[in-house]
Amino acid sequence: MDKFPRNTVLSICLAVGLLCSLHQEAAAQQFAVRTNALFWAASTPDIGFELVTGEHTSLCLSVSGHYKPYGINSRLALLQPEFRYWFNGRPLTRTFVGVTAFAATYDMTFSRHTYDGEAVAAGLTAGYAFALGKRWNLELSGGFGLLVFSQKQLYSHDNYDDYFIDEAVKSNSWGYKLFPVRLGVTFSYIIK
Repeated sequence: MDKFPRNTVLSICLAVGLLCSLHQEAAAQQFAVRTNALFWAASTPDIGFELVTGEHTSLCLSVSGHYKPYGINSRLALLQPEFRYWFNGRPLTRTFVGVTAFAATYDMTFSRHTYDGEAVAAGLTAGYAFALGKRWNLELSGGFGLLVFSQKQLYSHDNYDDYFIDEAVKSNSWGYKLFPVRLGVTFSYIIK
């Protein structure tokens, strides 16, 4: 299971690239650059792109991560694609539902425990985009899904690597959880 998230990240990138390259009218479609203010508040820089792929559909790709935010011993890298269906008849405005996934790698220390691993998730999302102007949008979104993880879990002062002298260090904790796969207050700038 240790290799699963890395292969998933590569597969997601290839799928998004293929979808964008197969779309014949991409130059004439709307394109938006976006960022999630909730991630920035957590000291996790976030940038995303959204491409309109049809009369009611769009495709998003977001990348975010952090290294020692607020002095906390933590590192995170996250890649998240999302396919959306817009009920309004015009993408990037009003109500939408979507299907999203993400792949993440992390190394975090909380209290006396360290978690070092990888995770993938998939779920459903919904939201509403408010027009703030001709090219600016404010979007409120949320989603829930299934998270699968594989990690090394240890006490902060243990030297877990010493237990595996001739072998690769293995995960000692894995499983799945119901998890919020999207939570956002996102600002978008629409480029035509």
